[in-house]
Amino acid sequence: MSRIKDLRKNLFGGTTSNARQFGMVFTLVAIVVLFQILTDGLTLRSDNLIALFQQNSYILILAIGMLMVIVAGHIDLSVGSIAAFAGILVAKSMFEWSLPWPVAILFGLAIGALIGAWQGFWVAYMGVPAFIVTLAGMLLFRGGNQFIGNANTIPVPEGFRVIGSGFLPEIGPNTGYNNLTLLLGLAGCAAVVWRELRSRRTRREMAADVAPMWIAILRMAVMVGVIVFVSLRFASGRVGTSFPVSGIILVALVLAYSFYTRNTAGGRHIYAVGGNSRAAELSGVKLRRVNFLVMMNMSVLAALAGMIFVARSAASGPQDGNGWELDAIAAVFIGGAAVSGGIGTISGSIVGGLVMAVLNNGLQLLGVGTDRVQIIKGLVLLLAVALDVYNKRQGRFSVIGSITRSFRRDGSGTPTSPATAGEEHVPTKVPAR
Repeated sequence: MSRIKDLRKNLFGGTTSNARQFGMVFTLVAIVVLFQILTDGLTLRSDNLIALFQQNSYILILAIGMLMVIVAGHIDLSVGSIAAFAGILVAKSMFEWSLPWPVAILFGLAIGALIGAWQGFWVAYMGVPAFIVTLAGMLLFRGGNQFIGNANTIPVPEGFRVIGSGFLPEIGPNTGYNNLTLLLGLAGCAAVVWRELRSRRTRREMAADVAPMWIAILRMAVMVGVIVFVSLRFASGRVGTSFPVSGIILVALVLAYSFYTRNTAGGRHIYAVGGNSRAAELSGVKLRRVNFLVMMNMSVLAALAGMIFVARSAASGPQDGNGWELDAIAAVFIGGAAVSGGIGTISGSIVGGLVMAVLNNGLQLLGVGTDRVQIIKGLVLLLAVALDVYNKRQGRFSVIGSITRSFRRDGSGTPTSPATAGEEHVPTKVPAR
């Protein structure tokens, strides 16, 4: 039994928490395989994968910001309304005010920043709970969207539509594939190999246990194989399609925010505030500034998501953004975030969002009505989390419990309590900024 545990630990990164957090990834793979069988191969067809990614990129962008809000111990119910409000103002600025579309994008981000500053002020400096502030914001900005739009749709210019419905262009020789998408996949493979080798070198320098080389090769082969398969799927679609521009934006955001939350003092401060705000403040963390910035960041990403949706739809309408906040929150909690705050990762939230996206897409391909899709998604979310919590209480393997547990050892070799440890380790003395 101990040899099996050691093998599993080595296979997924050298630590127990890293090994177990792959459970959610396996869940995603299982759902994809299930629908691939049930839909007779439609799920992994190039055109369906491209459409799935485009249709859900804005929700995944919202999940990035929502993860940071939830980790800090808050909730944001206004993101759908903010997205709709920013989207209709940006559309109006181009349609009626003749604002160039690149300037309109900056205008939309500024709107998001102003709204985030407004809500962050009430949460951080006035002490009003984020639930109440964002509930008020949901009503306020939904009404503002309908008032400005007057229940009409507002078209947007062709150039602006690129961020929502555009693809990587065709360049180079005719290979039957989109060459830029292939290059992007190659870069992803190189990054996987580089990260694995760098991790091994770092562990060796720290005199930590290093997995056998064949384990590292197997791990790299699996990840590279997945990247190659996905890249070929995106690159082999009909002429004129490839990896979406909205996907490029999402990948850039995932990389940037993952680095920020893992490797910067500011990212550690967010986890510290969510884990124990009083202790974090005593350690030198500027509590109000952290709360203010996470609320502002969420609104900026909501504005970006709204613009991407409007660009894909080619027009802004009065029903934009309805229910988006629920999809974003579901993605974050399925991805392993804790309701009490302090625990969660960007990558986990993206995987959680993809689980919901594949589930929704697969049910639609099977001809299930929209009403029943919503019922099934709600039941799956509830049952998945309930089963996982039950397993954790019984001491059995738990996907969410595994993701949310991270053990570190002191000199005596005693692990810290799972209740106070997250995947992102926050030191007792948090460096002040």
